[in-house]
Amino acid sequence: MSKFILYSLLLFSIQVQLLLGEQALPIVTLDNVSHFVRKQNPDLAAARMLIKEASGRLAQSGRLSNPELQSSIEHNSRLREGRIEIGISQKFPITNRLQLEKDVSLSELEAAKAEVRETERKLIGRSLELVVNLQASRERRKLLSELIGVSTEFAEFLNKAAEKGEGSTLDAGQAKLETAILSVEIPQLQAREAALMGELKPLLGMRISDPMYVGGDLGDPTLPTKDLKPAMRPDLKAATLTSQAASQQVELEKARRYADVEGGLFFAGERAEDAPGGYEDEAIIGFQFKIALPLWDKNEGAIQEAKARKKRKDLEVDALRRNINLAAQSTRDEMTKWKRLIEEIDETLLPLAEQQTKFAEEAYRNGQGEIQSVLRTREKRLQLAASKLDALKEFHLARVRHKTALGR
Repeated sequence: MSKFILYSLLLFSIQVQLLLGEQALPIVTLDNVSHFVRKQNPDLAAARMLIKEASGRLAQSGRLSNPELQSSIEHNSRLREGRIEIGISQKFPITNRLQLEKDVSLSELEAAKAEVRETERKLIGRSLELVVNLQASRERRKLLSELIGVSTEFAEFLNKAAEKGEGSTLDAGQAKLETAILSVEIPQLQAREAALMGELKPLLGMRISDPMYVGGDLGDPTLPTKDLKPAMRPDLKAATLTSQAASQQVELEKARRYADVEGGLFFAGERAEDAPGGYEDEAIIGFQFKIALPLWDKNEGAIQEAKARKKRKDLEVDALRRNINLAAQSTRDEMTKWKRLIEEIDETLLPLAEQQTKFAEEAYRNGQGEIQSVLRTREKRLQLAASKLDALKEFHLARVRHKTALGR
């Protein structure tokens, strides 16, 4: 087999391995980050146990107490007289306490489900913010790479001109220094991205050593609709259900003013001496009934506490609804301002800066300008491009906060 064939086979196997590696690499975007959080986040898995706990309380609530078996034996050691008694009793509520306990537990179960969705909302919102920051950092590195390429080309031109005696060596050194300064920022961005990855991976249920790639880009700034209804927020749903449970708890405490009644049946057998006729056996069947009189304890304190808790929960629901509306409105206003700034930079300032940079470079090449003018115009162009990128990042972060505030 020829060396060419061996080399071709080796190259083909390497390409196959690289292709398989890329397919196995998880790609995280703004569209699928929620899938990773729901499927793999350990904090969310732990929060889901709240639902099972509440389900257990629901299964246990609203049950009668266990019946009680009673027995007693009496015996006269000097005579053959004795008595044995066996009875069974059961407590029954005279109010709808058991149904109220079921209602409270059911509301708490639904509130627990909403609390889990609230944990999920917060985790997804934070993950989305990290993805946006990573995308923005990557686009900034791309911008720097393009500027470094242009600066390198210009520095090489100045260096060749200086070698021919047609330009200044100092100017060539200034251009190289500008390129070096731009290059220093790339490792800083890479370090920042590593820190962001270190925070994002645990949220997605990954280890720090697991490979992952953040895909997608920031995209154009598009304002969402003006629908600011907060009904989708799970924490608002949980607060409403908790308020409902508090209202049911008030009725439950009122029902607990009256203790359960107790009723039972008993059977007794007795042997007693009936002189002078001898011993006689008797059998007795009876019914017993107990009821507590609500004279000293009417559960007033617990009722007062339940009413205060109900009032507090109602106020919390109102405050949360107001805060959600304010957060949604403020983030939308923030997006509007960032969008205007992006449009101004993109449509007016950047074209002007690019034109000035081009004029400055042409003037310097023709011997009609100074290197400082070229460097200043490039610096301004870089600042504008970076400002646009920062504004785009802030717009998308505000959009994430807006969607998170509305629970979407």
